[in-house]
Amino acid sequence: MNKLAWLQRLIAFDTTSRLSNMALIDDVQGWLEHHGIRSQLIRDPKEDKANLFATIPAANGSMTGGLILSGHTDVVPVDGQHWDSDPFQALEREGKLFGRGTCDMKGFIAVALSLVPVFQSMGLDKPVHLALSYDEEIGCRGAPSMIEAILQSGIQADACIVGEPTDMLPVIAHKGIQVFRCQVHGLAAHSSLTPQACNAIDYAAELICYLRGLADEMRAKGPFDNAFDVPFTSLSTNMIRGGIAANTIPAECELMFEFRNLPEVSPDSIYQTINTWITTHLKPKMQREYAAATIILDKIAAAPAFQSGQDNPLVQLIQRMLQDEQARKVAYATEGGLFQNAGIPTVICGPGSIEQAHRANEFVAIEQLQRCERFLQEIVG
Repeated sequence: MNKLAWLQRLIAFDTTSRLSNMALIDDVQGWLEHHGIRSQLIRDPKEDKANLFATIPAANGSMTGGLILSGHTDVVPVDGQHWDSDPFQALEREGKLFGRGTCDMKGFIAVALSLVPVFQSMGLDKPVHLALSYDEEIGCRGAPSMIEAILQSGIQADACIVGEPTDMLPVIAHKGIQVFRCQVHGLAAHSSLTPQACNAIDYAAELICYLRGLADEMRAKGPFDNAFDVPFTSLSTNMIRGGIAANTIPAECELMFEFRNLPEVSPDSIYQTINTWITTHLKPKMQREYAAATIILDKIAAAPAFQSGQDNPLVQLIQRMLQDEQARKVAYATEGGLFQNAGIPTVICGPGSIEQAHRANEFVAIEQLQRCERFLQEIVG
């Protein structure tokens, strides 16, 4: 089955992160078994999702070393987006394939799967490994257990390519991301009786203003890395909800914020700065109005920053192959940092443009899939 047929097949599985990916995983596992390739499923605790790890052995039967081809199977929702076609039925038009996940990142997975029989026929010097994860889009939740299984297996992979959309240009660094939920608990009262209440929205707003000030400070003072399109650590509040009526002082307010740190910036130091301000300033201020008032701050998603130096042999090899020596760094996060932190040299490189990801009418150019196919055959061969 060729790459376009595979991509059409993968798009037809609605693997939005809130849903199970098991239908897709079972389909891929069955196809691999048909080709004599056994795979391991690493399931989530609820058993409704799974990572898949499979190895195409070297010609001598070796399963050790070799290259990991990594991709996530989940996609972002289409809710509220206006699509010109069914997002879960791939549509080919004007040299492009449209559908949710075509770019981010089932295109890369489709190319890798279509090449399995080719790899088997090549007389590989070293094995090729397939690593398909779940829940990347909501904080890289699936990959850690898969990487742990890879390390425990003893295969000692030489390198990893994470096929996120990069226009088939090598990316050697990206920011980390930390996402937090903050729950502000005050005391409700009739809006005519403000001294008897503790307004949760007011205090949430004070926190939001503090976060904006911290973001402005990082934007003004750095540190900076101009190789990134956004050359500083960014921070933003992106969701808020609270209150039950226009004439009721709200007891509850919840907000969500994130920061995206440069690789050299410690995410723990940013968290500690925010948490210290909450516990030493904002929370005591609330409790002077209402002793039982509290603020709960929870980290709900995280992905480590990724950085691979240009002196890395894998980076140099891929840059030579793709004739691109630019030190490309991006603001979006991937699972690359998890592989790199596990001691597996990693590069981010895959078909499609990140500008198309997460949007209505998402697409990947067929020419990008063809470039990916040639690249993977060359690097494996």
